[in-house]
Amino acid sequence: MAEVVVFHHAHGLTPGLLAFADDLRAGGHVVHAPDLFEGRVFDDLHGGLAYAEQVGFGEIIERGREAAGSLPEALVYVGFSLGVLPAQWLAQNRAGARGAVLIGSCVPPAELGEEWPANVEVQVHGMDADTIFVAEGDLDAARTLVAETADAELFLYAGDRHLFADRGLPDYDEDATRLLTERVRAFLDAV
Repeated sequence: MAEVVVFHHAHGLTPGLLAFADDLRAGGHVVHAPDLFEGRVFDDLHGGLAYAEQVGFGEIIERGREAAGSLPEALVYVGFSLGVLPAQWLAQNRAGARGAVLIGSCVPPAELGEEWPANVEVQVHGMDADTIFVAEGDLDAARTLVAETADAELFLYAGDRHLFADRGLPDYDEDATRLLTERVRAFLDAV
C-alpha cells in the first residue's frame, strides 16, 4: 500500500480526476486529492490555464507543497498536466518521496531544483501525438529524465488527447486510461 497525493490539471479538481483517485483507492492505496484552485473548476482548459497564470505557477507549486506539508514524507506524487508542477517539485525537493507519476507533462528536473533524486522512482505517461505533450517539449524532457534516471519509465499511448485519463472531459480515452491505471497501480504496489 502506498500513500499518494494526486494533483489536478488546469480544469481544476473535476469529478473525473476524483474518479481516478477513487480507482487508486480501490487498489488499496491511501489517496489525497487537494484542490489547488480553491474550489474553481473550469469547463475550458484555456480558462483554467489563464487562472493558473494569474495566480502564478510558483503559487501553484506552493499550494501543492502546503497541501503535502501535513502528510507523511513517504508519499508518491501524481500530477496531471498542470498538476505535474507540484508533483514533480515535491518528488525532487521534499525528503522521503517514494515515487512520482507524471501524466501529460514533464519538466526538465533542473528547472525545479536539483537533479532527479536517485532513490525516487518515476513514471511519465502521455499520448504520442498530443500537441501539448509533444510540441511543448514535455516528451523531450521525459525522454531525458528516463535516460538519466535509473528507476524511470516512459509510457506512450497512441492518440492525440491531452487529458485522456479524466473521464469527465472530452479528451477521455477509456482504453488508454485502463492501461494507465493498471500501470500506476502496479507502480504503487511496488514502491
